[in-house]
Amino acid sequence: MTITVAGNKKEYEEGLTVAELIKVEDVENPLYVTVTINDDFIKSDTFETTVLQEGDAVEFLYFMGGGC
Repeated sequence: MTITVAGNKKEYEEGLTVAELIKVEDVENPLYVTVTINDDFIKSDTFETTVLQEGDAVEFLYFMGGGC
């Protein structure tokens, strides 16, 4: 199946979960990543059970604090 990851179209096997994608894509700091699928935020406790579908668009986001 074809999905878009961070703006790049890529081919993956059917049945891929968000947790598996995080491993395959070697996401830095997977414990702190926020994931969106088609602009919808996915709860981290569902990464293992959320199966990606043909045409999905996935983004990995990191929220950072900062300031003076």
